Amino acid sequence: MDGYDRQLLAALQADADQTAEQLTARVAASPSAIQRRIRRLKETGAIERTVAIASPRALGSPTFLVVSLEVERERPELMAHFRRWLAAEDQIQQAYYVTGNADFVLIVTATDMESYEALMSRMLAENSNVRRYHTNVMLGHVKRGMAIPVPGS
Repeated sequence: MDGYDRQLLAALQADADQTAEQLTARVAASPSAIQRRIRRLKETGAIERTVAIASPRALGSPTFLVVSLEVERERPELMAHFRRWLAAEDQIQQAYYVTGNADFVLIVTATDMESYEALMSRMLAENSNVRRYHTNVMLGHVKRGMAIPVPGS
């Protein structure tokens, strides 16, 4: 990955809707060269996917929660089952395997507390390896994003 690729990644993380023509203002390359580079970045996995970020307000201002949870045992088959379960749940936006007081930290969205309680009841019923969990309700967003700083951009 060279400096042009880094500049492209930084620009696209800020706004992936930019056309190749618009990106020429940020990256000193022709629109066709920019398109080739973007295609290569996708093929190599440097760009995992392109998504739209929905406005919570437009979707009825759902509740966001941070859940820290511990598992009983870290046996590979139990962990694999739990990871698949987490990945399949639409309400779980992000799931991280961590060190410290918890084994996993989840970012969850729910239309209301009843839907959150239903999710957690389902989690406990379908994953007997979950020891306990702790929930923090987000009162608001100070910063929300997924952009990764690109060195040399």
